[in-house]
Amino acid sequence: MITRRREIAGRSGPTGPVRPYPGRKLPFRPRLPRPPLMGMRTPPKIYGRIGNLEVRLARTRSDLRRAQRLRYHVFYEEMSAIPGALAMMARRDEDPFDPICDHLLVLDHGTEPKGRRPWRRRPRVVGTYRILRQDVAEMHDGFYSQGEYDIAALIAAAGPERSFMELGRSCVLKPYRGRRTIELLWQGVWSYAREHGIDVLLGCASFEGIDPHRHAEALSFLHHNALAPPRWRVRAHDGAGVNMNMLPANEISARAAIKAMPPLIKGYLRLGASVGEGAVIDHEFGTTDVFIILPLESIDPRYFARFGAPDEFAGRAGHPGRLN
Repeated sequence: MITRRREIAGRSGPTGPVRPYPGRKLPFRPRLPRPPLMGMRTPPKIYGRIGNLEVRLARTRSDLRRAQRLRYHVFYEEMSAIPGALAMMARRDEDPFDPICDHLLVLDHGTEPKGRRPWRRRPRVVGTYRILRQDVAEMHDGFYSQGEYDIAALIAAAGPERSFMELGRSCVLKPYRGRRTIELLWQGVWSYAREHGIDVLLGCASFEGIDPHRHAEALSFLHHNALAPPRWRVRAHDGAGVNMNMLPANEISARAAIKAMPPLIKGYLRLGASVGEGAVIDHEFGTTDVFIILPLESIDPRYFARFGAPDEFAGRAGHPGRLN
């Protein structure tokens, strides 16, 4: 059973002095072995291609580092995230969850070689999604989103017959923020979910900025129109949540509210997602977060053909176990 994750950002490895053999000195402290990355245990297949773009899992530590550099560029340089000293020096966004997650990448094979070694050309990472399965989360410190929301009741209500998967750290390089890249990312998500028997997607999605009142109409629209049913409703931890019910329903313009939402949240809503109760301010990333829950059985089957998802998902739509 998953419980609220512990704060692990500052956790270190084994401590204490290195003890050399008598009469000998060690010139350096031995490096501790790093945990293997989830996506590197078996060579993953390519999930899809559109033109020069390809979607697959990270295969090497170099792949992961390039995804982390993309995340740094988008979150810290384009948006309002505040980097720590190590992140600023490395110019990478990384945290303790990265080694246990799989990392979905969109790569552009059409980038031109640079420098005097064109044979060393590597495709450019232009989009990424971080994936954490329930079985992996249970062996470690839970889901990342448990730092903001209490999801234990959701897992218990779903029962052992449902398997959850967390999506996070989604970003796309600015010139590639079009339909092709988004479709490839979702094609990768569906294919991965099929391989691992996933039933429900969850995670946090963000509005930019730490003043929720800037997003009062959009947050109120979500509260009145997209709140998850009580049995499945996730709530922000005590003292962390901001009430999303800022405006009465009759004062909200649905068109204006939806237009003001980030594309990722609008995309989730189109697919049939619900939201948790309360928004959470993430001061490190400079965002206002909402919790997203998306059962695959609730997705309109027409989207499966668009994103290249397998037929068995469409066959599960509308079965008696769906959220209600």
